[in-house]
Amino acid sequence: MKNTQGSAPNYKQTCIVMFGVNVAWVFFVIWAIWGLIAVACTGWCINRAISLIASKQD
Repeated sequence: MKNTQGSAPNYKQTCIVMFGVNVAWVFFVIWAIWGLIAVACTGWCINRAISLIASKQD
């Protein structure tokens, strides 16, 4: 019996898209509860965190 395994599918693009979808609904919930300034602060904090992670990888 020949047992060959194929390669696993690449879900990188799907992960990126779903991250964007999840961030969008979280921003809408924050906006509905606390307002636009809270969304702006949250977005700024997420941006700083991603920039910090990116700078540590270099």
